[in-house]
Amino acid sequence: MKSMKLLAVLLSGTLILSGCNMSNTAKGGLIGGGAGAAVGGVLGSILGKGKGAAIGAGIGAAVGAGAGVLIGNRMDKAKKAAEALESAKAEVLQDENGTAYVRVTFDSGILFGTGQSALSASAKSDLSKFATNVLGQNQDMDVAIVGYTDNQGWKGQTAAQSQQKNLQLSEQRANAVNTYLVSELSKAGLSSAQIKTVIGKGEENPVADNNTAAGRQQNRRVEVYLVASQKMVDEANAQAK
Repeated sequence: MKSMKLLAVLLSGTLILSGCNMSNTAKGGLIGGGAGAAVGGVLGSILGKGKGAAIGAGIGAAVGAGAGVLIGNRMDKAKKAAEALESAKAEVLQDENGTAYVRVTFDSGILFGTGQSALSASAKSDLSKFATNVLGQNQDMDVAIVGYTDNQGWKGQTAAQSQQKNLQLSEQRANAVNTYLVSELSKAGLSSAQIKTVIGKGEENPVADNNTAAGRQQNRRVEVYLVASQKMVDEANAQAK
């Protein structure tokens, strides 16, 4: 009976969130308040065990209702700053425990030439702004950089060899973005210690149909995640008291 009541409560909460046009700030308070759970659990599944541990999964502090609101508000502001970049798409999402985080997606076709990992001039301009206006203004957020490719094969390579080359390319592109962001933060006198994870996932986790040109373009991407750090959670909990 208790388990059925709990299920009903969870379903009710889901319906409320899906049916209302709520801000991420409000959602952070509603979901985070009841969960009291660690931040960033969803990124563990995205990045893989071990790789995701540095992003949020290691945070032991519970996120209360008031702290969830404060974190949601910060994530909304970070999203708005990232949206000012022409080459970036920014979203505020909820992790599996209901705590807000930001995912910024850069189209690899804008950042890099076909099959290349050297950043274009326009990409450098946008990444420089991202470093100073987003990361630099939110140094209490932990950051993960993840590269992806489509599933297209390489000329003269077997399917397995192509998968490996795509994995290597995604890693090289993620590292190129990381290296440039670190350089720009350093130029501005800012720390890059918030960047905790840099990883390539190759053909994994496609967001669109690889059977179409438009879908493959969407799958060729670099994603940057901004997640509340332990420091941010502690401060939010303290302010919410």
